[in-house]
Amino acid sequence: MAMVSSLTRICCFLLLLSVARSKTVKRDVKALNEIKASLGWRVVYAWVGDDPCGDGDLPPWSGVTCSQQGDYRVVTELEVYAVSIVGLFPTAVTNLLDLTRLDLHNNKLTGPIPPQIGRLKHLRSLNLRWNKLQDALPPEIGELKKLTHLYLSFNNFKGEIPVELANLPELRYLYLHENRFSGKIPPELGSLKNLRHLDLGNNHLTGTLRDLIRNGDGFPSLRNLYLNNNLLGGGLPDQLANLTNLEILYLSYNKMTGPVPPKLAQLPRLTYLYLDHNSFIGRIPDGLYKHPFLKELYIEGNQFKPGAKAKGAHKVLEASDSEFLF
Repeated sequence: MAMVSSLTRICCFLLLLSVARSKTVKRDVKALNEIKASLGWRVVYAWVGDDPCGDGDLPPWSGVTCSQQGDYRVVTELEVYAVSIVGLFPTAVTNLLDLTRLDLHNNKLTGPIPPQIGRLKHLRSLNLRWNKLQDALPPEIGELKKLTHLYLSFNNFKGEIPVELANLPELRYLYLHENRFSGKIPPELGSLKNLRHLDLGNNHLTGTLRDLIRNGDGFPSLRNLYLNNNLLGGGLPDQLANLTNLEILYLSYNKMTGPVPPKLAQLPRLTYLYLDHNSFIGRIPDGLYKHPFLKELYIEGNQFKPGAKAKGAHKVLEASDSEFLF
């Protein structure tokens, strides 16, 4: 037994020694140094040494996480946020082919997301919110098949929301609010079976809810749907009742019309319903007032018949991005 224990300790020591002596793949070293050069002094002061994964007495570069892959180390996470980085989105990031997490949020990055982003086949979380990124989203973003979290809010993206986002089978959280997206929302997003949170608020989107949920079996896991502050028209279709997991429906400040269908009260988990500042008419279905979970029903700024009453304290509903991080 003592001999087995000693052999085990020796093996572990040799393994650790091997890891300590292993080098980072040249591809990743080159990419990180290019990123270092492009991002400027705010990163440079914390990125010391020749090896981003650490070398000898030097620790890994700040915000860089590495993993062992065979005889080498590879960069699997890059998190450099809230340090006021100025400049174009660093295209060299797309050479870090083993990245699973990329977080550059709350900086001052400009320019477009390059089409080379589609090379990051292992990426699970992409967080670029609170920058000054612009132009249209590249369709290649639909090649990130393992992506579960996509945060692009608070930028200057424009153009249509790419239908290729529907090619992300693992996507759970999609934040595109506070941009300049226009056109209709791709109904193909309804095929995302794992999508729980969809926030498209504060854009210039047009079309109708009927267009978005025309398929009766779409959005099977959706809990939160934010479409507020857009240019959506049309009415509330009965198909909304098929979104049986829906908890939040936020439609404030659009151009929607027509009555509120009684079927809306059939949503079993509905907790927050914001219909204010549209052009809805008629009466509020009694079922909504009797709904066991509905806490907030905000209806001001419409053309409802006398007797329509709001429900709840009417606080502005904001979902923090941090609530949905890993």
